[in-house]
Amino acid sequence: MPYESERGRPEAAHHLILEDRQRLSVSGVEEVESFDETAIVMHTSQGTLVIRGENLHIEKLSLDGGDLKVEGDVDSLTYEDGRGDKSGGFFSRLFR
Repeated sequence: MPYESERGRPEAAHHLILEDRQRLSVSGVEEVESFDETAIVMHTSQGTLVIRGENLHIEKLSLDGGDLKVEGDVDSLTYEDGRGDKSGGFFSRLFR
């Protein structure tokens, strides 16, 4: 149908649930750009989300459903939508 192609893909629902700063559930995940024990960078339906902490590991990832579960010590959750600083890439975001 032409109407659907003009509108593009509908935005997926996006939710964050953080329990005791140890368990994080994220919905609306479109892509995981990178991850290690101190940072996870992902693209969601609401922008780029950077999770920082210690001993982070991805417990479950389902890109079909857009769900991600993370365990570890979560220190911060930061959205980066690209409206401001256009310079730099992953490392400039990681080391701000």
